[in-house]
Amino acid sequence: MSRIDWERLHSVALIAMKKAYAPYSKFPVGVAALVDNGRIISGCNVENASYGLSLCAECGLVSDLIASGGGRLIAISCVDGQGNQLAPCGRCRQLLFEHGGPTALLMTDDGPQTMATMLPWAFGPDDLDRNER
Repeated sequence: MSRIDWERLHSVALIAMKKAYAPYSKFPVGVAALVDNGRIISGCNVENASYGLSLCAECGLVSDLIASGGGRLIAISCVDGQGNQLAPCGRCRQLLFEHGGPTALLMTDDGPQTMATMLPWAFGPDDLDRNER
């Protein structure tokens, strides 16, 4: 894979954030990712009056990944309503880890970090066969 265009990912995440539906929290989130086949996908948060049913931006991103042909996440940029880099919550880090693995990169205020760094001791698909060993 060639060089990661972090500026482009940030721009796509900003566009997604502006489409967020966040009337309750007033906290729009956008996320964009580079997939291993070169395409760029995105997602935004979609809230619900029943707060527990709200969808995180990362859920939308993973849905876009699967609906548009699958693949593996290579690089991810997540932004808040002001366009600042935003670290996903633990649940969303798990989603990103599932579809990008430990080497997928997430942009942070400190620069790109691997998902293994962002979610140490992550539980993944390889752990499911532990009972069979």
